[in-house]
Amino acid sequence: VQLQASGGGLVQPGGSLRLSCAASGSIFRINDMGWYRQAPGKQREYVAAITSGGSTNYADSVKSRFTISRDNAKNTVFVQMNSLKPEDTAVYYCNADVSATVGRGVYWGQGTLVTVSS
Repeated sequence: VQLQASGGGLVQPGGSLRLSCAASGSIFRINDMGWYRQAPGKQREYVAAITSGGSTNYADSVKSRFTISRDNAKNTVFVQMNSLKPEDTAVYYCNADVSATVGRGVYWGQGTLVTVSS
């Protein structure tokens, strides 16, 4: 199982970005999917998660600005990030709870860098 994240880049404060993360491999089912981030010099922190049924949860720091969604047919999770702030600058990682031929486990993407700066 592999997760491939994309969509990061440089954006000005107040701007928007949409990150994507596609899972591939011998997958039976993907349960929860989510996003985390790690800013320079800080620990990785939770951003948002979505269940297979579409229920969502957000960290307080991104609530009302970020929207997580998923396309179950494409094994892909998204996060739409609006009203970005410099403090949102971080490497963003996706993860997924996957049931696959090798068993069930939590897999991580490689990370995509988001830089919010003028």
